[in-house]
Amino acid sequence: MGDVAPTAAMVRLSPLRGTSGAGDLDGLVDEQLGHFGIDPGTVYGAALARMARRLYECGEDADAVWVTTQKALAQLDRADAGALFNAQKFLSFQCAKVLDTLMNPWRATYQSLRMDASSTSAKGPYAVFDNVPAIFSASPVVVRTATYSYASAEWVREAFCGKELMLDIYSRLLSPTSVALANHIVDLECGHLAAEYFAWNFSSGMAAIDATLGHVLGYEDVLVRSLNIYGGAFQLIHQWYGKPSNLNVAVETFSGHTAESARECWEAAATKHRDRLERGRKIYVYLESPCNPQGYCLDVPAICREAHAAGLRVVLDSTVATPFLQQSLQREDERERPDFVIHSYTKDIAGSGAALGGVVIARTADMFAPKGSPGWENTMFWNVYFVKGAFLDAQAASDIMLGAKTLVMRMLQKCINTIVLATFLDAHPHFHVQCNALPDSPNAALRKSQLRFGLPAPLFTAHIADGTVSRAAFTAFFDGLEPAFSHQISLGQTNSIVSCPALTTHSELDNDSLDAAGLKRTTVRFAVGCEDPKDLLAGLIASAQTNLDPACPGFSAKFMPLDTADALIRRVYLDAHAAYADAKPPMRAYLG
Repeated sequence: MGDVAPTAAMVRLSPLRGTSGAGDLDGLVDEQLGHFGIDPGTVYGAALARMARRLYECGEDADAVWVTTQKALAQLDRADAGALFNAQKFLSFQCAKVLDTLMNPWRATYQSLRMDASSTSAKGPYAVFDNVPAIFSASPVVVRTATYSYASAEWVREAFCGKELMLDIYSRLLSPTSVALANHIVDLECGHLAAEYFAWNFSSGMAAIDATLGHVLGYEDVLVRSLNIYGGAFQLIHQWYGKPSNLNVAVETFSGHTAESARECWEAAATKHRDRLERGRKIYVYLESPCNPQGYCLDVPAICREAHAAGLRVVLDSTVATPFLQQSLQREDERERPDFVIHSYTKDIAGSGAALGGVVIARTADMFAPKGSPGWENTMFWNVYFVKGAFLDAQAASDIMLGAKTLVMRMLQKCINTIVLATFLDAHPHFHVQCNALPDSPNAALRKSQLRFGLPAPLFTAHIADGTVSRAAFTAFFDGLEPAFSHQISLGQTNSIVSCPALTTHSELDNDSLDAAGLKRTTVRFAVGCEDPKDLLAGLIASAQTNLDPACPGFSAKFMPLDTADALIRRVYLDAHAAYADAKPPMRAYLG
């Protein structure tokens, strides 16, 4: 086979992959040995040559397996796909066993160099020798290193151009742990369309928002945003991107939840900022749905369809929903999909409140292309990710993956608790509840059509009717909600959290902006957790008895009767689980 012309797959394994002059397979082998100063006439040189030849052939075979797998998968049923998976799994173990065996002569050769103890100590263990078994760790390995070993000068050159993805170079950019999380969130968010999408992780949800806006927005562009967004995003958009000395982005806001209200806003913006558009500036759309703090939904598919028809790109912050409730990138009509989806891992995906992180998901063409290929400079990797420093730490990535294992169980319980809490509070004549879990909510129809299983996001607001109790009594009631509800500033944890948005997450909004957002100075945001709902209701009643009854006699007696609350909890629990079960396809679909 010496006269076999080397294929691209073979050349890719050469240490001289960019400059190889080999005309056949024997030439590749000789070139490799010569590059490292090995005489093929020696016993060990001949052994290396035989193995190198087989590896070049194996590289070509691996490419063939990849190509044939892509073609075959659509035609395979569940049984055949499972068989193929296990066959490929065993091949992977075989390749790893070969690599692990090679570690023995490699380690012996290293030890034969007899370095001074000071050098051995300074260098530390040669990590590759003992890293091979870690490939089969049951959880993605937490890679705690700043940098990585590389194979040859030409390989690392291609890595810096994004043409060799096996070499991570530097953990400020990529680590195997972060890559594992990125691939996992794409699977969760995109499902059967995962092959079309790509994700980049960031050190926080805010960093992910900033990276996305920094990627798409240019000087004096126009950003049309939905009204109710996270306070940090509000500050970033208005106080940084909108600042004249920064990007001087014009920001316009629409207050409705429909495509019509969004379209009217960007059409008005096009008229208002005609001079900018005539200079080549563009309009972009930024959505948060479900929104913070009420958990209300926008008609995201319709807004995307209208925006794309108008040539506009759409960014969606889907943090509150998580992939459990909303999978916008799986819409059958791709015009109804956002161009970018953002999640704050910190919230429900991680779930513990102990890990910070964020992610942006978009089509691969928007996210990455090797340097020098068409449009590479316009991808998020080279435009933003490569040049900024807000990258996700490997330990945080691992913590997030561990938390995500219980996402479905946590979210289902949270949705149940949300319905119970909102219904319980709404039955009190003095509480005004903003939650689309309530049947008479103006946002209930969108909740049913937009969120999976028809369940609400675990976030809503409520306030006591003006004039019912004094500010001092309300403050005492709020402070008395511990320990049933935690006094913290976050959402998405397993514990239920209460906060006053006007004093915390939305404190940058003036009174007019608060009114427009449907918030009052006494509005309480409930970020619902996974506790027993009876403990939560008991905490509400107890604080009302202690702190509101003295100022407003009989206030706590106006909550629904306790036996009615028992019946409510049972009904909601059964209905939510039935909705979850009924949404699953029939068993025959799992074997198709």
